Amino acid sequence: MKKSLNFIAKNFGLYLGITLTVLMILAYIINLDLFVNFWYGISIYLIVIVFGIITMVKTKINFNGFLSFKDAFTSYFITILVGLVLSSLASYLLFNFIDTDAADVLKEKSIERMVEVFKTMKKSAEEIETTVNKAKSENLYSISNVFQGLIFNYLLPICIIGLLVSAAMQKSKPDTK
Repeated sequence: MKKSLNFIAKNFGLYLGITLTVLMILAYIINLDLFVNFWYGISIYLIVIVFGIITMVKTKINFNGFLSFKDAFTSYFITILVGLVLSSLASYLLFNFIDTDAADVLKEKSIERMVEVFKTMKKSAEEIETTVNKAKSENLYSISNVFQGLIFNYLLPICIIGLLVSAAMQKSKPDTK
């Protein structure tokens, strides 16, 4: 019996969410500096993309090697959406209810990292100060900031890659007339 596209994508999305949540908890336990580490961030992107691609491959196999562009992207999108939402909710819970002190430490580390980046970009001291003051007044892990980050930092860039991979993965059934 063939599994539906939604079933496959939601299952892989659940696996992705669990994987990302476990990685977040490990980073939290091991060293909070990992959250502002460039390579940790890149690895998260790669894991999400790999899960999306694996979902497309599994869906294509399930559909006897044929997959439309729409179905390929839908399976990819559902997977990354479910996984990233679960991970974002876990992050929200961890830093707003379980350990709010860690959220404060991460805010300081993020601000320090932001200042380093701005200095390398030769931003003026006024611009840096304005941005730092704004960042200090915000809760990085508020529900709105978590979901804005989910959309703009993860979903949009990863969906662009998903569109490209979907175009490569599509294979139409030959016309039988």
